[in-house]
Amino acid sequence: MRHSWLRDAALAMLATIVAIALGTAAALVMVASQAHAQVPPASARYKLTLLREAHSQWGLDAPVPAFAAQVHQESGWRPEAISYVGARGLAQFMPATATWWCAREGTAAADCLPHNPSWALRAMVGYDKHLYDRTPARMSRYDRLWLALRGYNGGEGHWQAEGRTTGLAAPTRQQIDAACGRARRATVHCKENLGYPRRILIDLQPRYATWGAAWQP
Repeated sequence: MRHSWLRDAALAMLATIVAIALGTAAALVMVASQAHAQVPPASARYKLTLLREAHSQWGLDAPVPAFAAQVHQESGWRPEAISYVGARGLAQFMPATATWWCAREGTAAADCLPHNPSWALRAMVGYDKHLYDRTPARMSRYDRLWLALRGYNGGEGHWQAEGRTTGLAAPTRQQIDAACGRARRATVHCKENLGYPRRILIDLQPRYATWGAAWQP
């Protein structure tokens, strides 16, 4: 019995290790649960539609997590959403943009339906592809997607004009970002426009990691 304190100490240490291990596991489960909870439950209803449209228009390596994050940012996955400036649906198309896009795609006016989830997701990934294809091919696909998202939020003409103010023949995406507000765009709008791709690609995209391969810098 004279060494019982050693045994008791060993048992206490073992119990501490087990408690820490269980606590870590519980913490991981809690973190995973919290991350899942941060994804609106309604997103599951439209996941297959988004996957189908993204793969159809972008190919099998489509940045689906980024598109899901974009819907999350735009409408919180609410097809009935209407913004204070009149943007509508899951993808928050402005009426004029929706009309232009439908005319471009040959969609009849009666079928131009921003509040229809299928139309909204198809139009969003298609418009994103249109904007992406007009970004500099020399850049990484991540930087091109970043600029495309800036165009979706504030018009591609603005970042293009800002890029020209750098005086560089081939400015980087970061140099174009730094030039925000030096052309036609008012500087007051730069915080929102620069924050839009950051919010989607950095903050929200990881929440949809199971939806596909995320494009990385």
